[in-house]
Amino acid sequence: MTATPELRWHGVGRRKTSVARVYLKPGTGKWEVNGRTLGDYFPRPSLVQHIQQPFSTTDTLGAFDVKAHCDGGGVTGQAGALRLGIARALLQVDAMHRAKLRTNGLLTRDPRAVERKKPGRPGARKRFQFSKR
Repeated sequence: MTATPELRWHGVGRRKTSVARVYLKPGTGKWEVNGRTLGDYFPRPSLVQHIQQPFSTTDTLGAFDVKAHCDGGGVTGQAGALRLGIARALLQVDAMHRAKLRTNGLLTRDPRAVERKKPGRPGARKRFQFSKR
C-alpha cells in the first residue's frame, strides 16, 4: 500500500523584522496562524483584508487551507510578511498568477525598516535641544 503525497506549497515572506512561513494546501479556507485563527491572531479587520489580498486578486479566496508561523516584529510587520508569503506560495500553485500578483505589487518585498540610531544623537535623526547660552 503506497501513500499518496499530499499537495502542499510553501512560501516565506519578510517585512521589517518579521518572518512568516506559509503552507497552503487545497481545502475550504481554514486559517491557522501560530495555532490560532486569522481573526483571533489579527484582530484588526484592515490587517485581515491586507493579508487576504493575494487570494482576492487571484480569485482563490476560500480555495486553500492556510497554515502559517509568524515570528518577530509587530502585528503590522507580521501581516505584511504573511501577505508576501501567501503570494509566493500562490506562485508555486500556478505560475499564471504572476502577472496579477505583480501588477498589484504583491510580489515585492517592502524594503522599509527602522533606521539605526546615530552616535551623539537621541535617535536616528533627532538632535538634542539646542541651547544658545
